Amino acid sequence: MRKVGYCVFALGLSFVLLFGIYHHVPAAQAQQPAALAPTALVIVGGTLIDGNGGAPVPDSVIVIQGNRITRVATTSQASYPANARVINAAGRFILPGLFDSQVSYAWYLGEGLINHGVTSTIDVGTSGEMAVPYRDAVFHGKFIGPRAFTGVSRLAAEYDRTSTGLEGPMTPTQFPKSVQEARDLVRLWIAAGADYIIFDDGGLSMEISRAVFDEANRANKPVFTRAYGPVMFPKEAALLGSGSLPHSAGIGIAVAKDPSKWQARRDDRNELDRYAEMDEAKAKELIALLVQHKVALVPTFVINFPGYPKDWARFEAEARQMFTDPDLLAYYPQTAIQSVFARFARGRIDQGEVRERRMRGYQNALRFHKMFVDAGGRLVVSGNTNSTKAPGLDMHHEMQVMAEAGLTPMQIIQGSTKWAAEMVRKQGILGTIEAGKLADVIILRENPLQGIRSIGSVETVIFDGKVVDRAYHSTYRSPFTIGSGSSTPTVGALQWVAALKNNNRGGGGQQGQQAAGGAVPDPANSPQPAIEAINPYIVTQDSGTVTLTLKGINFVRKSAAYFDGRPVPTQVVSSTEIQVTLDTGALRTAGRFDLVVKNPEPIDPYFKDGMWGNGTSNPARLIVNYKY
Repeated sequence: MRKVGYCVFALGLSFVLLFGIYHHVPAAQAQQPAALAPTALVIVGGTLIDGNGGAPVPDSVIVIQGNRITRVATTSQASYPANARVINAAGRFILPGLFDSQVSYAWYLGEGLINHGVTSTIDVGTSGEMAVPYRDAVFHGKFIGPRAFTGVSRLAAEYDRTSTGLEGPMTPTQFPKSVQEARDLVRLWIAAGADYIIFDDGGLSMEISRAVFDEANRANKPVFTRAYGPVMFPKEAALLGSGSLPHSAGIGIAVAKDPSKWQARRDDRNELDRYAEMDEAKAKELIALLVQHKVALVPTFVINFPGYPKDWARFEAEARQMFTDPDLLAYYPQTAIQSVFARFARGRIDQGEVRERRMRGYQNALRFHKMFVDAGGRLVVSGNTNSTKAPGLDMHHEMQVMAEAGLTPMQIIQGSTKWAAEMVRKQGILGTIEAGKLADVIILRENPLQGIRSIGSVETVIFDGKVVDRAYHSTYRSPFTIGSGSSTPTVGALQWVAALKNNNRGGGGQQGQQAAGGAVPDPANSPQPAIEAINPYIVTQDSGTVTLTLKGINFVRKSAAYFDGRPVPTQVVSSTEIQVTLDTGALRTAGRFDLVVKNPEPIDPYFKDGMWGNGTSNPARLIVNYKY
């Protein structure tokens, strides 16, 4: 073992092979002799801000073995293996990896988040069937991306007009009509691996809401509530035991002097109009209740109040600068980039008397949240990251708005580390730099306690015990990606399927019916096939031969299934069911693959001339999960 106090550290560049690509190690990384395989990664000499809120620790030593932190000490106390790989962090500042605590995840956000020090995310239940396989693949080191804690789907009362009724129960969003249906959904999501349960609005009956909390509590899962009303508002959410209010949902109307002026909807008027008429007594009463019941707030100031933060012009300039990297541009969807820039369009920024009134509301909103923190409440940080945000960068901008509200740097750091981990009940593995926790660590050039903007001076990111290359890579992908999509559903084009079914020959006409005597139809002209469901939708890599069942319409005797573009053994059971057999060879590679049904030519002119299709169905998407 080598004593830290007697070491001389060399600065330089080295490269490590990680996840199949070469990763640049920052200048602070000491080179190691090629003959010795490092037994540990050691960060030496930096000032540690461990996330617990205590005084910073200068001259710290952090020993990482595998993907865990095994020791935290000072240079006068610690020793480490002679062939450890050493990062000289003298003059630097060491923090836990950051949480972005409200994310609608898409694969192309991954590098932007990691490169800005965001090593964990908390989604809003928009990833559906893909959520748990993606999360688990990251945890097992299959590819680089932040740890993605997930709600899988979410509950709502306001019916989505894009829903067809054909969506599976894992598809976001679900609209339970009874207590039992709500209980069944919560049990299903938890069994699938959900980390928490989410309400997308506050419109479900209190009977249903209580049942949801009851099921979540049985499984020791937190519940997050967008308590916008008209049934569940922040008070009701707190009394039910809500873990957080995403978007600080419902607070504007709850503290308004005359809430009867506002419809109990989240989109009827600008939230700042409500805050502009804030009743101080109501605000203090609500704060006391939220603190008493330990309800965290995730305010998402940047998305809620565009144009009002004092540094809005700089935020735009930094977002535009981020999207000049050619390797990022090589894979990042142009439509997503344009939506990032569109947020800053002058036409979207309030002017004149409206701006004056809403500026009062903005200042009251900031003041309310500062009062909440001063009273002992926990403000958790999120850039509300989605396809309209600059991933990672918006998280840093949100921190700066919190500083504008008067929060201290330490409060903001805790809101993006320890408090976020506690909100999802993952404090046993993440959120602070302590022995036994997962080794997600960031190293800054500048002291964030002297100004929270310095948290943007990320120099080194260590994720799962490995130093990450903070460059963008034109080949970056998720193995579960299909095209440029993000949380693509298990069965695509369901609106088209619903329209086809509603058509008088889309499953209801003669060609769509089962032939006499139960025989599979064999018409001279084939109808247009469509897939409604696939079961199972997820299988394990190298799991042997599996049989999948496709439900749909307009299958005929000679219908054939194609998996990832190749024909596979197909048994047509009826005009509405097909069984597909996949052998071990087809399941050798983990990922997400299209499965379609093709009907033989000639296709009935009614369908072709009516532009219903060319005889190839919409895709079902099979997840081939990694074998761990």
